[in-house]
Amino acid sequence: MRRIILYIATSIDGYIATPDGGIEWLEEIPNPTKTDHGYNALLDSIDTVLMGGRTYHEIIGFGVEWPYKSKRTYVVSRRNSNVTPKEDVHFITEDIVTALSELKNQDGKDIWLVGGGELTTILLNANLIDEMQLCVAPVILGQGIPLFPNKPKESLWTLCDSKVYDTGMLITTYTRK
Repeated sequence: MRRIILYIATSIDGYIATPDGGIEWLEEIPNPTKTDHGYNALLDSIDTVLMGGRTYHEIIGFGVEWPYKSKRTYVVSRRNSNVTPKEDVHFITEDIVTALSELKNQDGKDIWLVGGGELTTILLNANLIDEMQLCVAPVILGQGIPLFPNKPKESLWTLCDSKVYDTGMLITTYTRK
């Protein structure tokens, strides 16, 4: 069975974005050696990208070429608002838990849960996230979009790995207990 892996950056105080959804604060962290913080290894281990509608539109808003051309993308959203029709992007607009359970049971590599917070909580509450790689940035935002909004249910996780980078980023990897 494929695994759903949450790989996401968070501030020390637990926010994944500013109140308006911005992630520019990540670019402010000095990274003179261009350390990828495990990102390329993650990309090699997956063939599917999963994200919420707001995350999808944030990526589109960057004005760059679609970054996941070599991956199949699923966007969980209230409506199908595909603005990347030439890419392998599919929308899940209803019965999210069933659709994602079926996706996990298909053949293939693992699935990367890019974000956002609401989708993360839905998947946590449905026990569909198998691993979390949390990239804690040396930043306090004070407010913003929390990593785990909407009160996820209590769950136990096992710490599998942690690594500190010269950028000050701390990557902690947890698996479901």
